[in-house]
Amino acid sequence: MFGRETQLVDCREAMGLGRGGGIAQRGTLSEAARPDVVAIAMTPGRRHITKPVCEITYGLRREGIQVSVLVLEAGAGIPMDEVGSSTSSRGYGPKFGLTAKEIEQIARHKLVLIHMGNVNSHIVSKTKKILKYVDIPAVIACEYPIDFEDFAKAGIKTKFVKPKNPETEGAVVAIVSGITRGETCSRGSLNNLVKEIRNILGQKLEDTHAVRSDLLINEGLMASEEPAESE
Repeated sequence: MFGRETQLVDCREAMGLGRGGGIAQRGTLSEAARPDVVAIAMTPGRRHITKPVCEITYGLRREGIQVSVLVLEAGAGIPMDEVGSSTSSRGYGPKFGLTAKEIEQIARHKLVLIHMGNVNSHIVSKTKKILKYVDIPAVIACEYPIDFEDFAKAGIKTKFVKPKNPETEGAVVAIVSGITRGETCSRGSLNNLVKEIRNILGQKLEDTHAVRSDLLINEGLMASEEPAESE
């Protein structure tokens, strides 16, 4: 029960990690009864903390927003096929990737909330990888003060800035920065997320979103089988 509204959430496939099982396993989904929002958390690790995804999720649910939470199987670093990536900018963990199953899980929802950190190139490249396959509006929650122009320059569709050569199906429609990974989310940032998400869900969205299955064929979507440790 969250506030005055009871919400049903389908539990994860595997038990949590750490003392008391407080950290969700990678590659797992806790799915809400109504597919409104899916919050994406990067793969947990020693230097790759998923907090405050849990606080954000709880806060959204208290406001009556149905939220599923997907913890990626391989969510660290940047995509292996990122053009111009160098060894010095790739970090120490496995590279970011998505599975076809994760693509389909995201596509079942009306909106995707992507939680990331403070590395500009990682935020842009991960967002591009996710929105390349799914036609869905995205809200970005991160620490780095990124803007719509940064996404548009990389070919990512946005609500306010149109890229010269669009390379994604989905679009970034809102950005809430100043959310530090591993730290408690401020009430102001949480209020901004609630405001943005309510505004988007209030618009007329399609009940289903197209998955670019043709792009998934023969592509190496799974980036790594090793646990992520850094970003």
